[in-house]
Amino acid sequence: MNLWNLGTLALKLDARLTGGADFVPALLSMDTRTIERGACFVAIRGQRDGHEFAARAVELGAAALLVDHELDLPVPQLVVADTLNALQRWGQARLETFRPAAVFGVTGSVGKTSTKDLLAAATGAWKTPGNRNNTFGMPEALAILPPGLKAVVLEMGMSTPGEIRRLMEIAPLDFGVVTAIGTAHIEFFSQGQEGIARAKGEMVEGLRPGGTWVHPASDAWCRWISLQSWASHARAIAVGDGHAFGWEGLESLGPQGERFRLRTPTGALAIHLKLRGAHHVHNASLAAVAALQAGCDPEQIIAGLASVEPGKGRGRLHALLDGGWLLDESYNASPDSILACAASLLELEGGEPIAVLGCMREQGREAERLHRETGEGLRRLGLARVWIYGDHAQNLAEGFGPGAEAFPDFESLLESPEGLSALPKGARILVKGSLFWRADRAVQWILEQRGGQPPIRSAEILG
Repeated sequence: MNLWNLGTLALKLDARLTGGADFVPALLSMDTRTIERGACFVAIRGQRDGHEFAARAVELGAAALLVDHELDLPVPQLVVADTLNALQRWGQARLETFRPAAVFGVTGSVGKTSTKDLLAAATGAWKTPGNRNNTFGMPEALAILPPGLKAVVLEMGMSTPGEIRRLMEIAPLDFGVVTAIGTAHIEFFSQGQEGIARAKGEMVEGLRPGGTWVHPASDAWCRWISLQSWASHARAIAVGDGHAFGWEGLESLGPQGERFRLRTPTGALAIHLKLRGAHHVHNASLAAVAALQAGCDPEQIIAGLASVEPGKGRGRLHALLDGGWLLDESYNASPDSILACAASLLELEGGEPIAVLGCMREQGREAERLHRETGEGLRRLGLARVWIYGDHAQNLAEGFGPGAEAFPDFESLLESPEGLSALPKGARILVKGSLFWRADRAVQWILEQRGGQPPIRSAEILG
């Protein structure tokens, strides 16, 4: 992969090297729980001091260290003033050295990772793995960026102002996608959604001169971004009704995904997705339009979008032996994403549509209102019953009304006769919740108790 040796890294990071100049670390790690042999362990000072885990990292196979002071350990060490800054410089230098023709970025309150996956497939690009989308994870991924790429897709997340601005300094973009401006992390924004829009807009502000960004036409805060003076250097493309680019002819195929036509100024593209739900049609349309702006071949875009499978906790569908369905959307939650996934559940044929939900987080003073409104939205969509646990379970239950069961924590949901054991046989079940409440435990319980089958893949259904 033509990775850099420690001697080269010492020069690029302005580091003092204690030895092993010719050693080439195969990868980086900030976590001893996942470290692999031959890695360079990066000791970050955060809520816990990574230097305290360096000895354990070496025991587990770390062959080099990035530290802010030399440690009494028998491996080469890059000693710098600030390890986080050095990590970011490492990723930035790697991208500068091996920058491809097109660098894409994706941000938004919902749908970042799915849209990143769709865009990478549509363009044949390298992408940041998993959800490495912050000022730690993105530069960690970029630090081992392969040379010779045609395109790169980076996911950019934030929970406070300034984070995306820093990511854009590390990796200036040619093309950007903003999926939506919602209420995620609103606890940290005194100006509410305007503050969130301004923070997401840091991607647009940081686009390289002549850059292009894509957004849903229906999102008022995306339109607000496009009108700001700090966004005037970039070309904004709205996707949706009344615009040259949009989606039409949406047809739900149930377990097989979605079919639609992408409207473009030069004609429509017929697209089939294995991902389920209208929200993924929106994400795929944004990804496809961004790919078209970069000059990608339409047939490559169509084939790439069709190849994307749901990730763990992000829409995997399980057929249960009692005839029901389990839609695993357990990876995190916001009001918009809960309602979008519930609408996707209703596209499946089957028994009662129900939801098992962990509460949402980082909503501050808006938490009670947002949970109550989410409950009201689920009722309007047509869900029959909901089971909700967490600190604002009662608020969501009140919004939903009759058919809602509220529990203070997962243990209560698990142990109560009115909890998980009361889920009706043959039901269509959505499971979703914030990472804090670990809704994946409900998925595991349902699969163990209901004899769930492996995730449904379109190829299996189609034969």
